[in-house]
Amino acid sequence: QVHLAESGGGLVQPGDSLRISCAVSGRPFSSYAMGWFRQAPGQEREFVAGISWSALKTDYTDSVKGRFTISRDIAKNTIYLQMNDLKSEDTGTYYCAEASNVAALRTPSFQFANWGQGTQVTVSS
Repeated sequence: QVHLAESGGGLVQPGDSLRISCAVSGRPFSSYAMGWFRQAPGQEREFVAGISWSALKTDYTDSVKGRFTISRDIAKNTIYLQMNDLKSEDTGTYYCAEASNVAALRTPSFQFANWGQGTQVTVSS
């Protein structure tokens, strides 16, 4: 069973940068697409970014394009989300998940059984 552990969140000001991480264990890391999701208070969890197993394909929700970059380090079994020019609307708990492909991550029906505890990102002045 896969285990995902998110870390690196914090309190930052608008315009700041932050990098969060997701350590993966429990099964071969390189075989799956990985993605980041976030959930703001009172809101549904939403797709933020995804990366294919080969790292050749990435996908982002429109609101973060040009500001966020997803990457993966196979040697460390870890994915990252570099977040630049953070805005108050980026505030939320960030979670990672895996899927068979990147497209599956952003379908409305996407379901994942092994969500981690998430990492809180708060953007406030």
